[in-house]
Amino acid sequence: MTKRHRTIATSAVVGLVVAGGHFIGAGSAHADDVKPSVPPGTEPSAAAPVAIDSNAPGLKIPQGGTLAPVKVLDIAEVVEDLGGEQRRQETNETVMMALQSEVLFPEDSAVFNAQAAARIQAIGNEINQSKATRIRVFGFTDDQGSYEHGKELSKQRADAVHAELTKTVTNPGVVFDVRGYSEDYPIADNSTEEGRKKNRRVEITFPRGAG
Repeated sequence: MTKRHRTIATSAVVGLVVAGGHFIGAGSAHADDVKPSVPPGTEPSAAAPVAIDSNAPGLKIPQGGTLAPVKVLDIAEVVEDLGGEQRRQETNETVMMALQSEVLFPEDSAVFNAQAAARIQAIGNEINQSKATRIRVFGFTDDQGSYEHGKELSKQRADAVHAELTKTVTNPGVVFDVRGYSEDYPIADNSTEEGRKKNRRVEITFPRGAG
């Protein structure tokens, strides 16, 4: 590596450190810059700060300068399949699987279609492997139709997924949090059918396992 290249690389690293306080997350593959929904009470818990010795010889700051408060970033990695039917989001603490309603239920229905059970069973097996004891199952709709109908349908779909998960999840003491949010917390633009399909979904969230 030439001296010029080393200088550019060093500048890039410094730029990342300075911008760290504003960095929210990174995705290995995602569509339309999708951000995770954050229903009330599901905000990520604050991680313990990493101890940093401000007098360490490896740290060089201008005379009179001080280090900014330490913040541990909860980086989110989002992977979506080609059809957008399933989206997996992982952070330092949790795994969230979002399944479009069309791959689980007929239109305006909370009764599983033929392929849905296998998808839910696979997620249940992963929950068992992670030894998770608290699982969130949240249903969402698009903004078509009345809000109240969407609330009822999204809760019924979340209940159906919950019932299917209980057939597979065998961890003792497991607790489910099951809710329906209607059109609240969209992850895509409701003005297009592609966006509405993304918003019609059921999310299953559980803590990451040690493995």
